[in-house]
Amino acid sequence: MKRLLKPLPLVALMLGTVPAILPTTVAYAQEGEAQKPKKVFPPIQRTEIQTPAFDLALRADTQTLAHLSPKGEAAFDFVPAGREAERAGDGYVHIGDIHIRLKTAGSDWQDYSSARARKQIAPLAGGSGVLAAADITASMGLSANGGAMPLKVERRWVNEAGVLAMRFTLVNTSSAPVEIGGLGMPMVFDNIILDRELDSAHAEASFVDPYIGRDAGYLQVTRLNGRGPALLVLPEKGTPLEAYRPIIEARAAKNGDIFTDRSPRSQVSEGFYDWTVASKGFAEKEWAKAGQQWNEPTSLTLAPGESRTIGLRFVTAPSIRAIEDTLVANKRPVAVGIPGYVVPTDQTASLFLKTPSKVAKIESFPEGALTATSEKNGNGWARYQVKASGWGQARLTVTYADGQKQTVSYYITKPLDQVMADIGNFTTTNQWFEGKGDPFHRSPAILSYDREDNKILTQDGRVWVAGMSDEGGAGSWVAAMMKQLDNPKPDEVAKLERLVNETVLGTLQVKDGAQAGAVKKSIFYYDPVEFPNYYDPKIDWKSWTAWSKKDSNDLGRSYNYPHVAIGHWVLYRLARDNQGLVKQHDWKFYLDWAYRTTVAMMRDAPYYAQFGQMEGDVFVDILKDLKRERMTAEATEMEGLMKARADHWRTLKYPFGSEMAWDSTGQPEVYAWMRYFDFQPQADETREVILGYDPTIPSWGYNGNARRYWDFLYGGKVSRIERQIHHYGSALNAVPLFDAYRQNPTDLHLLRVAYGGMMGGVTNIDQQGFGSAAFHSWPDMMKWDAITGDYGMGFYGHAITAASYVVQDPQLGWLGFGGDLTAKGAKVHIAPKDGARRRLFIAPAGLWITLEAGRIQSADYDAKTGKVLLTLDPASATAPTARLLFETTTAGGKAYGVDTGTADRGGYAVTLGSGTTTVTLSPR
Repeated sequence: MKRLLKPLPLVALMLGTVPAILPTTVAYAQEGEAQKPKKVFPPIQRTEIQTPAFDLALRADTQTLAHLSPKGEAAFDFVPAGREAERAGDGYVHIGDIHIRLKTAGSDWQDYSSARARKQIAPLAGGSGVLAAADITASMGLSANGGAMPLKVERRWVNEAGVLAMRFTLVNTSSAPVEIGGLGMPMVFDNIILDRELDSAHAEASFVDPYIGRDAGYLQVTRLNGRGPALLVLPEKGTPLEAYRPIIEARAAKNGDIFTDRSPRSQVSEGFYDWTVASKGFAEKEWAKAGQQWNEPTSLTLAPGESRTIGLRFVTAPSIRAIEDTLVANKRPVAVGIPGYVVPTDQTASLFLKTPSKVAKIESFPEGALTATSEKNGNGWARYQVKASGWGQARLTVTYADGQKQTVSYYITKPLDQVMADIGNFTTTNQWFEGKGDPFHRSPAILSYDREDNKILTQDGRVWVAGMSDEGGAGSWVAAMMKQLDNPKPDEVAKLERLVNETVLGTLQVKDGAQAGAVKKSIFYYDPVEFPNYYDPKIDWKSWTAWSKKDSNDLGRSYNYPHVAIGHWVLYRLARDNQGLVKQHDWKFYLDWAYRTTVAMMRDAPYYAQFGQMEGDVFVDILKDLKRERMTAEATEMEGLMKARADHWRTLKYPFGSEMAWDSTGQPEVYAWMRYFDFQPQADETREVILGYDPTIPSWGYNGNARRYWDFLYGGKVSRIERQIHHYGSALNAVPLFDAYRQNPTDLHLLRVAYGGMMGGVTNIDQQGFGSAAFHSWPDMMKWDAITGDYGMGFYGHAITAASYVVQDPQLGWLGFGGDLTAKGAKVHIAPKDGARRRLFIAPAGLWITLEAGRIQSADYDAKTGKVLLTLDPASATAPTARLLFETTTAGGKAYGVDTGTADRGGYAVTLGSGTTTVTLSPR
């Protein structure tokens, strides 16, 4: 759900019967908030400095960082230099500030901040390589009880052998030991989208992703356009990235919190974070009720007169793909998990380490959850086999011979076939809503669910959450539907067919008349006159989110249409490729309604249809199926409508608009149509933009975690601006990256990011099958949100991309993604264990194999001859025939032929028997 911002009105245009596409770079305003004139601030005096990698500037009065541009790119700045004047006052944090929480024996924790009430700093004499130095103790202020800080704080900016570094030296000036339980350095980078159109935002702004890996931790600051150079913030000795603490907006902070910033957090600004070296003081207070932290919280103690220096280094990587090579060049430990850091208990993962110091030991927390067994090394990488047991979060701690510790965070799941069964069961039983008397005609339905209260949400002040539409209300029934695509269960399919025919058609979706096919925003609404005794008085019904009947019946939000199209399309596939699963209508009925939903979106919701839609890839599948079924008139009309959108996107530099000022929603569908219509340069541009907000990092939470930080407002129980872990964007943005990898299988980076996002999309599912909207990354929670919200959009992404990949990498060797792989010479065997077992990519051959019925039990690939032997599961009552499709996706790759089957709708029908069936694919 996205309703924080809305576009200012524009005039709709029409070209014949095809809605014209409106400009993407439009002005945005907060809901209900008038535009205010900008204040004018006096300029800030700065000291300009140059290093081999950067042009930078420090504020003359505070020596905090005011400007940081990569050499030769003066128009771009990693920090918000353009807002330096408006952020100059007390209470605004900058790189160069510090937060300290400490105590002495018998005292409580006391807090000190260099940004809260600035005082004159005392410049210090420089030295070799010192760019600026100062004693900033006076700016640390007094504690809440008026006590002076028992530490002296000195800060130095250094150019050490061409590398920019920032260092703090803390000296205990008291006569008693001082324990430091909170030690953070604000990391302030220009992630502010406010007042920027899409073109300028992509050119000027950056996002930050943390690897919270202790001594091996780092930050990567990547530009929205995905281009290099990227900035890396690296720890010096004794400066672990133990936690990544959000710096709360001052107006939202609790009384007594001085580690704040006055800059607003909103959809147009995620806010800033502390590189937190020590966190025990937070773990004992604000985080006491949180889930498991990324690392064990620690503190450090200074004896009287003792000092401690911490520091960070700033380096550039020439590109996002070169980040790991840059880490190696800077003698940092590097970890690469294959296929990632989400490990089902029936699969074996690999961990590759390239480090300047030898591995001394590897430990698991919880003990026994993970085992790492050394395998053959090669090309400078140490390889470990990783197996998992149990369920949930776990981590490996790698201790090196030089004493440094690196942590790698994993998530353990059930075998994926069981995960699929769990979500299918939970959505169609625990979330199944049926009964007489619902005034909104939601019966039968699958409604949102509250896991804390273990109840269906029949009411919510955000009416869509209880109304089956918008992402926050459609998520659960879309997830239930997508589970059936590759894992159909007859009783679940029967319920979903009822849901579509009795509740979607005619209630959520207009069934007859001139607007047939159009989709409402919500079928639940707030009308106390019509229903005076229905609404829960404990819920706030005064917000704009409590839509009236008129607002809920609005047909103009295009983002609701893909959800409904998915329902029809899945039932079409189930009816077409299986026997006896779908009983109320034939396959053509459902494909026709999928088509009619698509056309209605362009007719009745043309404004937002100018943007890429979440789950918009379903429209590509619908169009392909119309063509395969020779429904020529329908296919021609739909293709023309989609071509008009694609032609418009080609005219834009960054055609990724949405309801928001910036979003990670539209890129997948934009990419899909660029590829469909062979607009390859625009597809390539979209791919690189996605990599700008979708990282690969040694952590289950951040690996493939496409950026999103506002949708807890619209689909979460704890409603706040917060970096979300594996919100639906993770799996949706994996869709184009998988396709891009299959186009270019030498680019392993694409596959690693994609697989991280796809597998991230199942971590939301708990042991009983409840699917959470997303994980709360802030350390005061570190747990899954308690309601389902918009999770189903992510499960759609997981379901359509679930596959196994056979890869041969020149550095890492033979690799299996999604299945256990063994290789002996040129003979490679893989047993798929992904959640579908219907899709397989043989990367060296560029061969993409898909089944729309049947399952792959195993595959054998001969790298010398190129032959692939598929072993298919036996027939089942509903799938006596496999439907096989295959294509070569790489330029110059050999075409393949098959030794069995009957040609059928662009593929092959393969009769299955009571035992396994083998199919041989050979290069022509």
